[in-house]
Amino acid sequence: MASSGLIPLIRGAILLLALVVFLGNIMMWIIMPTDTYYNDWLPHILAATNSTFFGIQGPIMLDFTLPIMFIAVLGCIYLHLGKRNTSFTRSSERDRELGFMKRPMILKGLGIVTVIELTLFTMFVALCGWYFAEFLSYLFKEVPPRSMARGEKLWETKLDRVALVTGLAGNLCLTFLFYPVTRGSSILPMLGLTSEASIKYHIWLGNMTMALFTAHGILYIIYWAITNRLSEMLKWDDHFISNVAGEISLLCGLALWVTTYPKIRRKMFELFLYAHYLYILFIVFFVFHIGIGLTCIMLPGFYLFMIDRYLRFLQSRQKVRLVSARILPCEILELNFSKSQGLDYNPTSTIYVNVPTISKLQWHPFTISSNSNLEPERLSVLIKCEGSWTKKLYDMISSPTSIDHLQVSVEGPYGPATTNFLRHDTLVMISGGSGIAPMISIIKELIFISSTSKHKIPKIMLISAFKNTSYLSTLDLILPTSATSSNSGNLDLQIEAYITREKGHPNEKQEPLRTILFKPKASDSPISPTLGPSSWLFLAAIISSSFIIFLILLGIFTQYIIYPIDHNTSKLYSYAKKASMNMLFICFSIVIAASGAFLWNKKQNAMEEKQIQDMEELANKKTLNSLFDKDDVELESLPLEPVTKAINVHYGQRPNLKRILLEIRESKAGVLVSGPKKMREDVAAICSRGKTNNLHFESISFTW
Repeated sequence: MASSGLIPLIRGAILLLALVVFLGNIMMWIIMPTDTYYNDWLPHILAATNSTFFGIQGPIMLDFTLPIMFIAVLGCIYLHLGKRNTSFTRSSERDRELGFMKRPMILKGLGIVTVIELTLFTMFVALCGWYFAEFLSYLFKEVPPRSMARGEKLWETKLDRVALVTGLAGNLCLTFLFYPVTRGSSILPMLGLTSEASIKYHIWLGNMTMALFTAHGILYIIYWAITNRLSEMLKWDDHFISNVAGEISLLCGLALWVTTYPKIRRKMFELFLYAHYLYILFIVFFVFHIGIGLTCIMLPGFYLFMIDRYLRFLQSRQKVRLVSARILPCEILELNFSKSQGLDYNPTSTIYVNVPTISKLQWHPFTISSNSNLEPERLSVLIKCEGSWTKKLYDMISSPTSIDHLQVSVEGPYGPATTNFLRHDTLVMISGGSGIAPMISIIKELIFISSTSKHKIPKIMLISAFKNTSYLSTLDLILPTSATSSNSGNLDLQIEAYITREKGHPNEKQEPLRTILFKPKASDSPISPTLGPSSWLFLAAIISSSFIIFLILLGIFTQYIIYPIDHNTSKLYSYAKKASMNMLFICFSIVIAASGAFLWNKKQNAMEEKQIQDMEELANKKTLNSLFDKDDVELESLPLEPVTKAINVHYGQRPNLKRILLEIRESKAGVLVSGPKKMREDVAAICSRGKTNNLHFESISFTW
């Protein structure tokens, strides 16, 4: 008990230490463009890090790389300790006092944001403005002598400086660009974020990055044109800035940027997806453009993303066991995968699915509708038939001559590090269409909590809007596929279903759920955690060991290759070769460390996978049918009555969300919404009103 009581204190200390280190890193960004940094700080930093092992990269990595890598390792330890400290604490008075900071607002161009998000975004824009203004002021001091030396007009040299500083400001945005899309990040969960919820930050940063880099390129082209130096565009300086590499990087970035336009992304998703792979060329030529020294300022984001990306690659090489599929009348598929009991995930988690027979490159995210506590050997996702990829998958599975085996790979699951729905008195869940999936996972989690603990379960109101009656079949999935303890407490569940395109109950009988059973191959594996049960500790080991390997290789290379050439000859070592070797060292270090951890855990999981396969081979068709047939589930042993008894169906109308939400009288009401953008914005607008202080809004939709 004493040790468990220390865990919150240790986690608090880790969080405080990480915050102090991060603020110190931000201070370096603030101070870097000033005279104080170059005249007072930099000489001392260079003197302290004067080494033949790292050269100019030494002080840069000390100031900008090591702090973030240290925070990432701290985050792993923080999250590992959090796994053993499950808390069901309710909201405190302080939480309610600060609740206004999380109130939603709708801003054109940014979508739904909270006061906290808007404040942080404003602070980041202010940091960019400060960075731009101070660097411009610093560089303008050398403009007159530079103009005289080049024979340029004063305004022409100033244009050159403005173009340079615009690119430097773009570097600041690029530094933070990759953190939101690092799915297995240890930094985002420390802030209470998930990669899915952080996609909008990636979009904001991406637009700012490309806008600044585009302005940087255009301004330099104008500058070269008016000074009759357009030949500079064809220059690849092996000992300074490479213009050709920068132009290639910019072109790749522009191609990627154009395809992110919302209409292109939604209507031509494949084009958007494939164009995004250009980020590899964008980064490689960016490194060639500015050199590896300056790149070390942005290295932490790249480095952590590469670790995550390689671990995803290793997981995606495995073929998973797809046990069955249920075909709902509303053209929605439920895919049921076998999973190891050691794989735990929280409600609202997502998983990325790839079906090579449809496309080897396309990975699509889907919300997990199952619960790892109630269904320890099964993982389920709901897939709505919309778009070419999902249409092909639906046709493949639902055809009369459906296949008996489907090769599938997955990445994930990814989701929140913690979820505490018990802090509310009432949970109002609002969904549209297939947005019901995360709501199902939350309800199942509350079913489990009610059956295993004495904590008060909040009253649940589920408001679902569907196009037609066939979508009501998705509500049947709320019932767990296996019985839970009959000792569970009562769950106060009210379901209001709105059928928007039908005036009344159709006369024709709805098609029943259809179950397709697959025959997994012996080589197919249950979905298991990539790095085992102690995944956060293994991730900390990968980050630490790979970076140490990188430093050792870099030190040897600098000491015995670069240093002798730079100091014994009149010509410096090639910037391009130095950048290439650094990228090679980084890739090698990550591959060695991550592969070792992955293979070790794969070996540990082999015995459990064998046991699961033996159990599935012994199961007969009747057993599998009963597993997914609702009529065979012993409803009286569940904490819920049949769902159909709890449903109020409203035909030919949409839910009056404003009336429903304003009628809630409980002091702590959580409002969760998952569905189309218009629905999310309508709910956010209602919750942002001054008279709704009791409503706590949270959008959990992935439809960004």
